[in-house]
Amino acid sequence: MSVHADHWIRRMAKEHGMIEPFEESLVRKKDNGAPIISYGLSSYGYDLRVADEFKVFTNVYNAVVDPKAFDARSFVDIQGESCLVPPNSFALARSVEYFRIPRDVLTLCVGKSTYARCGIIVNVTPFEPEWEGHVTLEISNTTPLPARIYAGEGLAQVVFLAAAEPCETSYRERSGKYQSQRGITVPRM
Repeated sequence: MSVHADHWIRRMAKEHGMIEPFEESLVRKKDNGAPIISYGLSSYGYDLRVADEFKVFTNVYNAVVDPKAFDARSFVDIQGESCLVPPNSFALARSVEYFRIPRDVLTLCVGKSTYARCGIIVNVTPFEPEWEGHVTLEISNTTPLPARIYAGEGLAQVVFLAAAEPCETSYRERSGKYQSQRGITVPRM
């Protein structure tokens, strides 16, 4: 990028709807002054927020997790201001923000250090050129204790990598199965 990364992200969000809703600066406190896990525009990326919808994996129905034959009974739906992820377990969530990735950009998404230092690992696959949608967030609790995730606060940072030239075939052109996803999207075949 020939301009500062934060200026480029701000311009792309405002002019092209790359991130909606978009927070122009890093937010660290609620309106009432209470501290939160930060979100918004950072120096070289954007810290996305987790929405208040979660799918927490459970063994209540003795379902098998199979990406080729996904059984919805393998999780329970939870909605709220926070979510407890059981010990050594896993949850799916989604971003508050809706992303539209330009044709000459690839993103990487990594968990925020506050959660990582608590044993919470966030795994998100790259956002490919011309992919758009809510980000489905994979949250692993690697600890032997329940872990709390806070809705409406930062969970992961998106880092934007600009290419010298646009890609030959974009995710949209390949008719990617997760194109324009809304809400939490489970595995598709």
